[in-house]
Amino acid sequence: MARFLVTYHTGDMPHDLESMAKAREAFMTWATKTGTALVDPGAPTKSTSTVAAGGWDPTGHSDEPFTGWSVIEAADVAAAADLLSDHPFIGRGGTLQISEPVEF
Repeated sequence: MARFLVTYHTGDMPHDLESMAKAREAFMTWATKTGTALVDPGAPTKSTSTVAAGGWDPTGHSDEPFTGWSVIEAADVAAAADLLSDHPFIGRGGTLQISEPVEF
């Protein structure tokens, strides 16, 4: 089984306590269904900075910042996509990006 980094891009991020609780409950329902394939549930992120040739920029953003991450395990990228197909973040208008690590 391979591990995949899943990054969460844009989407409607809830900010009030009730909406945040509902989003968390929806994620936990998906996580329970996904079982051991969800190696690390990850976490939402609140800020972004960049490190590039010019050094560290604490206010810098890449062209496609992400708002959270998870690590899943699946036989291949198609199986990973299948596991993510009903993720509640997609239902809130977000996009999930699957990154497969390079094996050396």
